[in-house]
Order: sequence, then C-alpha cells, then structure tokens
Amino acid sequence: MDRLFLDANVLFSAAYQPNAGLLQLWKLRDVVLCSSRYAIEEAMINLTEGAQRTRLSSLADQIHLFKSAQGDLQRSISLAEKDIPILMAAMHAEATHLLTGDITHFGPYFGKRIAGITVLLPGEYLRMMHRER
Repeated sequence: MDRLFLDANVLFSAAYQPNAGLLQLWKLRDVVLCSSRYAIEEAMINLTEGAQRTRLSSLADQIHLFKSAQGDLQRSISLAEKDIPILMAAMHAEATHLLTGDITHFGPYFGKRIAGITVLLPGEYLRMMHRER
C-alpha cells in the first residue's frame, strides 16, 4: 500500500476547481493520503475564494496529518528552507511517495528517492497507477 504525501501545491490544485484532475488521488484504492498542517495552511493562504477553501477543508478531512519530524537532512539533499518541513513531515508519515508540483525545488529529485521517499509529479503517479491496472 502506497503512502502518498501531498505537498501544498497539490492540495491547492485539487481544491482550486470543483472538477480538478488531481481529485483522482482521493479516489484511489489501496493508498493512504498524508500531508501536514503546514502544507494545508500554505495551500489555504493561496486560495482566494470561499468555495475553494471549503473544498480544501473537505479534502483535508480525508488526509492523515503529520508534523514535521525533528532532525537533519542528509548533506546530499539540497532544498529551500520552506520545503524542508514538507520533506521532514513526509519522512515522519513514512510516506512511500512525495507528490509535488514544485519543479523549482524538488525537480532535481523527480523520479528519485530521497530519504527513502520517491518524489513524483502527481500526474506521473496517476499515470503510473493507470498503467498498472
């Protein structure tokens, strides 16, 4: 069973429109959706409409939330300061995958494992799941 940690931009995109393609993540079987209050708060700040915030709250109710674990990252991992709590919370959640659209900061790690977690674009994960069926 995969444990998917959703970054703030994934949460934002899922809540932005009522028919967002990323809502497919909430329909997957045999996965556990995880995130953090930090990621939810970041997504909430960037949503401008009440309906979007309501959708995010509803989606968040179906997610297991984890705090950022304490500790240091491996020296080989270079992330922006704002992204460290995301990776640390994903580690605390024992996520198998970190789904993010943050190409700028996580891009060098796409398709790779960092701290034991595979980093992917959410669309790539969904395509991978559809191929396996």
